[in-house]
Amino acid sequence: MRLATLRDGSRDGALIVVDSAAQTFASAKGIAASLQEALDDWSHAEPALRALSDSLTDGRAEARALDVASLAAPLPRAYEWIDGSAYLNHIRLVRKARNAALPPDLESDPIVYQGGSGVLLGSCDPLLLPDASWGMDFESEICVVLGDVPQGVSASEGAAHVRLLMLANDVTFRNLIPAELAKGFGFFVSKPATAFSPFAVTPDELGAAFRGGRAYMRLRTQLNGETVGDVDTGPEMHFSFFDLLAYVTRSRALTSGTILGSGTVSNQDRARGISCLVERRMIEIIERGSARTPYLAAGDRIEIEAFLEAAPTSSVAAPGRSVFGAIRQTVVDGLSSASSPKGSL
Repeated sequence: MRLATLRDGSRDGALIVVDSAAQTFASAKGIAASLQEALDDWSHAEPALRALSDSLTDGRAEARALDVASLAAPLPRAYEWIDGSAYLNHIRLVRKARNAALPPDLESDPIVYQGGSGVLLGSCDPLLLPDASWGMDFESEICVVLGDVPQGVSASEGAAHVRLLMLANDVTFRNLIPAELAKGFGFFVSKPATAFSPFAVTPDELGAAFRGGRAYMRLRTQLNGETVGDVDTGPEMHFSFFDLLAYVTRSRALTSGTILGSGTVSNQDRARGISCLVERRMIEIIERGSARTPYLAAGDRIEIEAFLEAAPTSSVAAPGRSVFGAIRQTVVDGLSSASSPKGSL
């Protein structure tokens, strides 16, 4: 089942069900006004939404043509946005380029941060660049949307709390990070609003490709029309979503609508490319002594899309079915009304 949020002028938008071809949709107004409302009453909303999805498929529901540009993020605002760093190759590359030691608990203790969740971007929203010297970067990720999760959940209990999956572009101002981390208090201004795929899907949409808390998919990232990354999201995800969930609930419960991210998807095979520019820059430092790839500039176009098949041995193989739709964003100078809480809707 594919769900999305139609912009309607309200903060949370209007929940819709999208057909498998991403061509038409049906309003879910009679079931839940918003995705958050559906998540808050999932045991009742989920079967009703499935019935509506089935009706859309067989032609019984009133169908309307879908314009992806009219969609907000599936959750235009969320109670929490928590992002991990589950792909250890990314951490190893960054630390090696800085000649920094790896943390001793790298393979046993996940790294997470909590990002801003009050304003989340739709898949076609512009990426606002107030100052090019800040070093804007994209990060292509998989994420899950959770139901209510009690404190102290184990990894083995994780599957019961995953409601949906989607893609994220976890934008970062790389050149602002060092000064922030030097204060010893974590990220803030270096992490602007995150963008998400147009569709959030239930785990069964992935079939056997979602297992053990990992999504086995092919994640393609394009910059200005050129494929810069064509990575496999499954085998090298060291900490599964279930592992991450067990870690972040050690000391707190989570509420329905919390989004949990995988961190930048990264493969050891450098032929697979990159899912963020800083990784390419780190490889350049390691191999050539200095970074040569610039960060994003006004006019740059980023596209992120996941395909149901795991990445093949050959990067030239045709992709499979797109599950979440594509994130397609353009970098623009300065600020705009889209940076205000209600402007994105």
